[in-house]
Amino acid sequence: MSEMIQKKNFKRIGRYLYEIPKSFRADMKAPARFYSSPTFLERLVEERALEQLVNTATMEGVYRYVMAMPDIHEGYGFPIGGVVAVDKNTGLISPGGVGYDINCGVRLLKTGITEEELAPKKRELLEEIFNTVPAGLRGKSPVRVSLEELDKFLEGGAVYAAERGFGTRNDLERIEENGRLKTADTRRVSDRAKKRGKDQLGTLGSGNHFLEFQKAVKIFDKDAAEKLRIRLDEVFVMIHTGSRGLGHQVASDYIEIMREAMKKYNIKVPDPELVSAPFTSKEGQGYFKAMSAAANFAWANRQIIMEMTRRAFNKILGIPKEQVFLIYDVAHNIAKVEGNLVVHRKGATRAFGPGNPNIPQFYRDIGQPVIIPGSMGTSSFLMLGTKKAEEETFGSTAHGAGRVLSRHKAKREVRGEELRKELEREGIAIFSRSNVGLAEEAPIAYKNIEEVVNITAETGIAKKVVQLKPIGVVKG
Repeated sequence: MSEMIQKKNFKRIGRYLYEIPKSFRADMKAPARFYSSPTFLERLVEERALEQLVNTATMEGVYRYVMAMPDIHEGYGFPIGGVVAVDKNTGLISPGGVGYDINCGVRLLKTGITEEELAPKKRELLEEIFNTVPAGLRGKSPVRVSLEELDKFLEGGAVYAAERGFGTRNDLERIEENGRLKTADTRRVSDRAKKRGKDQLGTLGSGNHFLEFQKAVKIFDKDAAEKLRIRLDEVFVMIHTGSRGLGHQVASDYIEIMREAMKKYNIKVPDPELVSAPFTSKEGQGYFKAMSAAANFAWANRQIIMEMTRRAFNKILGIPKEQVFLIYDVAHNIAKVEGNLVVHRKGATRAFGPGNPNIPQFYRDIGQPVIIPGSMGTSSFLMLGTKKAEEETFGSTAHGAGRVLSRHKAKREVRGEELRKELEREGIAIFSRSNVGLAEEAPIAYKNIEEVVNITAETGIAKKVVQLKPIGVVKG
């Protein structure tokens, strides 16, 4: 099935939008569309991500076309940055369309203080968070739960975390799906997955996960910024982590289950990583309900980390906890039923526009907040969803910078110790136990975030509000 995709195989149908027609391969059931720029395109045609995107277009029940955002790069089965919608009655669901880190996502908090006000206590505050929010593969949860109570987190997500004393119910309306997918079924989550996740609530993941202090350096939309009460030089906190070992195990479990199911349903795929099952089947529903539980775990995880961050601000700076205010929390790796479709978003952010009833009333006149983090040491952006995204991308947009170097290659090209010194010289305080981990996440390993965001804005699938520059980082 595999065939190298060249520039001659696709056509430009918009300023940054390209299409590989359905006629490219006999097994395609829909065209494959992707956003890119001339700069990104040169590297993209040399990679496997476009082939993976074409592979997703062979899925049963695929609707209209498959898509990839401008941060597209190779993933497992689906490319990261991929958005695939299938008919919920006739289509397939694939763990590769969500990924191993189920509901890896981003949460943005505003603090109400300026960088100048933070400066005298910045390192002390970061150190407090570094010592109280465990990070990395061996990070152990400060929240002790039994396996029985873990089920409550898997069912209730951020809702149960708030009931447990981590934040308040006022936080919940500013979380995608209010922090809980009601489709979760803990019986579909294996004991092994639960044991892997039990001690990881309230912990940052490794790799590209982080907790970052940022300051607002540029406002693009004054009206939206005023609505959000954002001002220049204000300090923000961005939390990026997901479902940890529990989500990884759910993905692993159902990849194996679906390999067997494909024989049962006679499903043929061009790539073994594209394991799938009918959404309505026992196996498809089993995965969907287990994935929903893992997504709830991730929302609970970020909720707990947010509350621990609030407590640190209160302890070190004397700031009332309620002043550290949640703007929004978005998922990056998830599959959800939206209307008659099951929408896989893998390394893509939901971006509903103004008036959509699925976003909080407070944001309904401006659109859903969209949070796009940069790579370590580079800017991040707060954006807003649009009606155009709803019309053209199944209400989706980019999720970050997108890798261009593997972690292994980044380690060969960057010395973590030198990178740490360079970032510190730029005024970015770094708290990480591993210089090797820093090297893996060096800025050169990622696409230019400003170019990704500009493509996103100029195509109209999200609107820029504010640019945020890092001033302190806690790394997994």
